[in-house]
Amino acid sequence: MQFSKRLKPLGFNVFADMDRAKSLAIAAGKNVINLSLGSSDLPAAAHITDAIANSLSDSKTHGYLLFNGTKSFREAAAIWYEQKFGISVNPETEVLPLIGSQEGTAHLPLAVLNPGDFALLLDPGYPSHAGGVYLAGGQIYPMPLLAENQFLPVFDDIPQAVLAQSKMMVLSYPHNPTTAIAPLAFFEKAVAFCREHRLVLVHDFPYVDLVFDDSVGAVPPGAPPSGNEEEYRKLMAPSIFQADRDKSLSIEFFTLSKSYNMGGFRVGYAIGNPEIIEALRQVKAVVDFNQYLGIFNGAIAALTGPQDTVKTSVETFRKRRDVFVHALQNIGWEVPIPPATMYVWAKLPEPWALDSVKFCTQLIQSTGVAASPGAGFGKSGEGYVRFALVESPEILAEAVRRIAEFQN
Repeated sequence: MQFSKRLKPLGFNVFADMDRAKSLAIAAGKNVINLSLGSSDLPAAAHITDAIANSLSDSKTHGYLLFNGTKSFREAAAIWYEQKFGISVNPETEVLPLIGSQEGTAHLPLAVLNPGDFALLLDPGYPSHAGGVYLAGGQIYPMPLLAENQFLPVFDDIPQAVLAQSKMMVLSYPHNPTTAIAPLAFFEKAVAFCREHRLVLVHDFPYVDLVFDDSVGAVPPGAPPSGNEEEYRKLMAPSIFQADRDKSLSIEFFTLSKSYNMGGFRVGYAIGNPEIIEALRQVKAVVDFNQYLGIFNGAIAALTGPQDTVKTSVETFRKRRDVFVHALQNIGWEVPIPPATMYVWAKLPEPWALDSVKFCTQLIQSTGVAASPGAGFGKSGEGYVRFALVESPEILAEAVRRIAEFQN
């Protein structure tokens, strides 16, 4: 059979390839410790799952769900955002429900790019950002993220010839996989740059809450304390709309997968410029009718209910981070302490520094420990490996023990 040429650049997918390696290791009898996928092992809170369960017996929730049927969810998302960042949101024109934020980032290029247009993407970056551009027939200009630049792109390095053909820039901070946080001043610079070059500015924001309390400027997640709202927001991982307050050129993607441990429920949303939201809605309309209403009821419960479980999840990942990083350091692998996300971004030691795929493949074959090769996130990710902190401290310590044996 002959298939579309657009499939060719999609051939290498870091998660699919490591999934095959895990299957082979399991078939060989290995006890696999899976640190390759950022899927939280923590449960969704009871008030969330109760809202979903209670929906099942209501036959009114069993049919197709069009945009107007998502009004309650859109209102809850708008209120959540307003409380967190102090910026008003119109739930009718500035909010769009999504089947996870990945759906939005993958489909948006279809609404923004014509074939041959450039998208400016972070390198390394999340694979669906590139996949959506390829499916739209666009070209990618990778913006390298280097440790010496705090894993922030240097806009002045982008060639003018590329900018002349560019239509969008995609950012994502706190960043997967590097765990970096971008300050508000960086976002202000990004907004000014995109305005100058007439670019749509996309911010993928799944780790909005997963910022640790020992990070510079970090505070516990949740609603701002009364009377101190502005100081509180200055300390948070910034939203793009703190730099683009009138939503002139930006769209931001959120998910309930990380903050609320709802990855398997596939629920997220976009907030943004009304024209961009409408364009993405047109693409979405030919792909799906939204997910089950009961899932939205659970999402509403998450956004409007107690936020204690968010704080508990952040503290859980902080403790896991400390155990894992200190254990790596104890075996001689110097790894910086991540300020955010659920990952550790580790620079590979010799002799693996130029072949992260080989390291991860041989590691799982030999020890059963699965990690994600940095090369799977882009050219600038080569020489690194990403570990997801999705196991208990005891299992993470065991993973490091196996890694030590592998290196020796």
